[in-house]
Amino acid sequence: MSYRPLQKFTAGCVVAVTVLSAACSRDTGNSTNATVATSSLSQVPAVRLNFRYEADVPGPSDLPPSNIEERNAAIQADFDQNRPQEVLDKTLTSPDKKHVAAVYHRVNDIASEFRIDMYEPGGRLTRKVTPDTMAVHFPDTILWSPDSSAVAFVATTRAGQEEGTQAPTPPSVPNPMANSTVSPAEETPATATPTPAPAAASVLTFRTEQIYLCDADGGALKPLTQSEGRIYFYYVWSPDSSMLAALVATSPEWASMQAQAASKKELFVPAGRPRTVEKNGRERLLDDAMTQTRPVWSPDSSKVAAAFDTQVRIYDANGTSPTQAAIPLRNQLLISSAAYDKQLEQQAAAENSVATNANDQANANSPPATTTLPDPSKLVSFNPIVILQWTSPDILYFQTGYIKQFENPADNRSSYLRWHRLIFSPQPAQPNR
Repeated sequence: MSYRPLQKFTAGCVVAVTVLSAACSRDTGNSTNATVATSSLSQVPAVRLNFRYEADVPGPSDLPPSNIEERNAAIQADFDQNRPQEVLDKTLTSPDKKHVAAVYHRVNDIASEFRIDMYEPGGRLTRKVTPDTMAVHFPDTILWSPDSSAVAFVATTRAGQEEGTQAPTPPSVPNPMANSTVSPAEETPATATPTPAPAAASVLTFRTEQIYLCDADGGALKPLTQSEGRIYFYYVWSPDSSMLAALVATSPEWASMQAQAASKKELFVPAGRPRTVEKNGRERLLDDAMTQTRPVWSPDSSKVAAAFDTQVRIYDANGTSPTQAAIPLRNQLLISSAAYDKQLEQQAAAENSVATNANDQANANSPPATTTLPDPSKLVSFNPIVILQWTSPDILYFQTGYIKQFENPADNRSSYLRWHRLIFSPQPAQPNR
């Protein structure tokens, strides 16, 4: 399949498309075959990329690591011995292995509200990160920056508290030795009281979920976003740790989506608009369209990709005049899905028949020659994009499939999960006039 140019598109609050000077080539004297002289695709703006679509390829081998790790045993021991009123939920070690964020809750906290403290890997508490007025939400999305300099998490004002007030002291846990017949001489000698860690700093909180940052030792806590009424529910660091790409929805949209999922007894999976958020708090709306598919960064941190049903969109992350481009893939996916369905049918027929027509089997790997697009209602493998994975500057993988999650996990369904990819290259330079 030949390379095709990406299509320009515009969206709310996005800078108009312009061609960056870095993408221009020197005049080679060949106005028709000149190519962009560039040392890296990071210098090519999104609007100046070509793409080639490759269907049904093996999935990427270097999928991102899960945000789930085994709890640090030393930190668990500290909670067991010194923090009986608090329960450790998970630990997140920094990429450089020098710091560990402990995510926990108190016994009387609301189930969806958490707290964060910073530890050394050996189990010594270094700082209380979140104040009592703050509630950490969505603990599965807490992320260290790739350079280990900061932790990003989402938080709100703790339920039932006004800003600036102290949380009530939880009831004390009864001492199991209080009614024991063990004599004082037989009791375990008291250990030295550890040096108390610095208390959490007071910080501005909001009623809706905002992104917060703290540094590697748990200090310098600050709200990265300050947009009351918006909910930031997913975010991912750029590889160079300079900014985040996030999905954002408004409170009414969130409530409506939640109600619709509940009416169908489905697991609530929110949709949001993609944004970039720099470490200084500056935000940029990338698109007015909403998606459930999580955006991804290019490995060189120059671009962000997002998916909307059967379309991929690419956004420049930097520059004074960032560009954007759309890759409509519906027609390509229809044609490759028709070939995929045909192959499935022939494989099923071969399993039920002793004699298999070798020619038919060989033809199953080729898209059907047709002058009209297949009917999507008759294709079981034609499904929206559910996952993006950008593995190298010139290769973007994406997975299509049917996924339904319900309140009852036994009813969950996923099928026809297929990997495809886009191969990027610079567009030829425009001839000098």
